[in-house]
Amino acid sequence: MPFIKVDVLREDLNRETKQQLIRKISEAVTSVLNKDPHLTHIVINEIEDDNWGYAGEQVSVLKEQGFSTEKK
Repeated sequence: MPFIKVDVLREDLNRETKQQLIRKISEAVTSVLNKDPHLTHIVINEIEDDNWGYAGEQVSVLKEQGFSTEKK
């Protein structure tokens, strides 16, 4: 029984986006690992910018300096 944990920054993830993420991960696990999707558990953890570090800085500080998490 796969248990998949996804850590993301707390941003504008609405219910529909989360559902799409869960669905796509479930499809990948079913396809790649040949696992029953009814036995696959996925948890999304939303983490505040202040609680996530990257390159020695808080993401909140990096965003103030122009860092973006958006796809270019």
